Amino acid sequence: MKNLKKFLLVMLVLVAFFVLALIGYYFYSKPNYEGELQLKNIQQETTVYFDDFGVPHIYANSQKDAITTLGYVHAQDRLWQMELLRRIAPGRLSAMFGSKLLKTDMFFAGLGIDEHSEKAIAKLDKNSEAYRLSMAYVDGINQYLEEGKTPIEFQLLGLKKDKFTLKDVYNIFGYMAFSFAMAQKTDPLLTDIRNKLGANYLKDFGLDGSLGTTQIKNFDGKAIEYSAISTSIASLLDNSPVPAFIGSNSWVIAPQKTKNGKVIFANDPHIGFSQPCTWYEAHIVVPDYEMYGYYLAGTPFPLLAHNRDYAYGLTMFENDDLDLFQEEDNPKSKKQYKTSAGFQDYIIRKEIIKVKDSSDVVLVVRETQHGPIMNNLLDGISGKNPVAMSWIYTQENNHILEAVYSLSHSKNLEDFREGVSLIAAPGLNIMYGDAKGNIAWNTSGKLYKLDKSVNSNFILNGTNGIDDKKEFLDFSTNPHAINPSWNYIYSANNQPEAVGGYLYPGYYLPQDRAKRISDLLQPKNNWTKEEVGKMLNDNISSITPSIVGNLITALDSKVLSSNEKQAVSILIKWNGSSNLKDIAPTIYQKWIYQYLKNTFLDELGEANFKMLLSTHIVKQMIESQSKNENSMWWDDVNTKDRKESRVVILNKSFREAIVSLENQLGKDVNSWAWNRVHTLEHQHPLGQVAALRGVFNVGPFEVTGCTEVINNLFFSFTDTGEYDVKGGPSTRRVIDFSDIENSMSILPTGQSGNPFSKHYNDQAEMYNTGKFRIMKMNKEEIMKTSTKLVFVPK
Repeated sequence: MKNLKKFLLVMLVLVAFFVLALIGYYFYSKPNYEGELQLKNIQQETTVYFDDFGVPHIYANSQKDAITTLGYVHAQDRLWQMELLRRIAPGRLSAMFGSKLLKTDMFFAGLGIDEHSEKAIAKLDKNSEAYRLSMAYVDGINQYLEEGKTPIEFQLLGLKKDKFTLKDVYNIFGYMAFSFAMAQKTDPLLTDIRNKLGANYLKDFGLDGSLGTTQIKNFDGKAIEYSAISTSIASLLDNSPVPAFIGSNSWVIAPQKTKNGKVIFANDPHIGFSQPCTWYEAHIVVPDYEMYGYYLAGTPFPLLAHNRDYAYGLTMFENDDLDLFQEEDNPKSKKQYKTSAGFQDYIIRKEIIKVKDSSDVVLVVRETQHGPIMNNLLDGISGKNPVAMSWIYTQENNHILEAVYSLSHSKNLEDFREGVSLIAAPGLNIMYGDAKGNIAWNTSGKLYKLDKSVNSNFILNGTNGIDDKKEFLDFSTNPHAINPSWNYIYSANNQPEAVGGYLYPGYYLPQDRAKRISDLLQPKNNWTKEEVGKMLNDNISSITPSIVGNLITALDSKVLSSNEKQAVSILIKWNGSSNLKDIAPTIYQKWIYQYLKNTFLDELGEANFKMLLSTHIVKQMIESQSKNENSMWWDDVNTKDRKESRVVILNKSFREAIVSLENQLGKDVNSWAWNRVHTLEHQHPLGQVAALRGVFNVGPFEVTGCTEVINNLFFSFTDTGEYDVKGGPSTRRVIDFSDIENSMSILPTGQSGNPFSKHYNDQAEMYNTGKFRIMKMNKEEIMKTSTKLVFVPK
């Protein structure tokens, strides 16, 4: 008995010690939001106030001191995220996660972003303010690396803390730029459809721009299995531990249409969800400069920002800035490839990819005049001829650092547009509004025309000297609108109007969000920031009720079951909303999936059908193709004894949708609420381990919204009928120049990437319910609600 008591006592002591150790580790690992620290390379004392949501408000005597401090506090909250982001472009994820990310590393290492970054840095003016401040930011990160706490992710994965460099900054911007491109998903698939099925099958895809019926207005104010390429790249991006940029909304309302007679600016970039979330907010105040900005981890200048003079934000342009070329080897020498001027030598480079718990992989990359050969970088490319990827970002001079510096340091609209002109890629809609009453929509990107005989939606001929001829356009011809007479501007990744008769090719999204935004903005002339905030959370589609109406006309009402009739009745009354208790979106999304499956799967096959579902084109074509009686896609090629029609396919799809929902959610149609199938969980890379999910992931939550409404909480179609949200608004911002100190914002989870911080997920519930918080700029108000961390020169 004594031995048992001793054993229990020892166990109790061990458990108590373990609990105390965990508590001690928890408190040790939390970010330091108050006190005093020494910091090298600052000239004077710098004070950081962390407000009630963890946003640092940095008060310094110079920009250099402020941005050195920013690097430090940014690393304190987001060092793990910085580490992830800097590893993608040079192909260094396998060293962290092992061989499961080797294919991702091979692709990005082969793409050449890392080499392009080196070239850009070599040409950078080392006396420029952009360079000086960027190096100060990197210095701040490295000081935290040396002296700060090691994130738990580093400890679990056994990572060494290596110093950050300016090349890491460029590589992060490079990955961001690539994630904008849709050509790599779309061109190979369309080429396969054309080659296998014929050009007539592409009529429903609107490659001539005919589906872009809600266009952004310009205004001057003053035979290879190519689809494997699509599938491989889509798989790499889907499996990446870092989310891709997808789309966005933004609108700016001129003083003539606001209640208080000042510009109101709104923006919500759509990005794949992850934890930590994409943006880190920081407010910098020095004697000659102030900016409240949104920063990518590991970058020194904000991509979204505002101050008392102007505001800016971005959406994705979705223009075509990436082409794929079929090359031809010299039959006498594999070291050469064919051009219109004769044979040229391949450029050969070697990349060493380190793999955790395995030997290094040596990657040999061949490059033509167009770019790197994809055949050994991606799975599944068959055929003898090599395919090269040509991307404007790596083909042209890279001024991305100078550009983002310029955007955040502009003096006026003309100065701002000069900064936009420096961006060769990615293509962005960069929105602008200022305290003087100016509003502007600008597009970045080095745009070009191809020969009239060339269609850039397909794999191009790399040997004929025609397909690769580019006529670069002057920046002044880029689509834009400055102080338009209709007194508002907007972008929802939809197609711009033709410029000089030229409709610029791209991978634009359907008109749903654009039409809803325009319909709401146009008739109203007394907008307030509260109403704009409500609009950012709008869940209504202007298009889906008309699509539903067209689909229902095909149904044979005489043979409908009781549940089918009830479903039709619900759809007829539907206004296109996607609120938590709505039933119609559950029915509609299932019907749409079955319709797409029964229409396209037979011709495309499983892999290509899945690929089609991931492109913007399928979203654009639903409205027109679903009512096109003469579409070639209706016939099921697997039924040789009959030819299916639109009516047959839509009736079949509706019956299958209802049966599927009955099996999934029960026989009671009234219980098929949207919140049962539409959920959101912000996933951390380590949250994939079941035991760590509760520590690192945020959620799951039942959420409103849907694909292609303003509150664009989007998902992928699957047979399951479960719509797991993949991404959506990465922030919602409303800047009101009549009340700049009370402008509003929200993040999907929280400021900090440290799971032990109280700001890791303190905004999640607010975000899900459409609430906002104030972006504080008044120092007295900031001091009242903040902790204080003082940095003194070391």
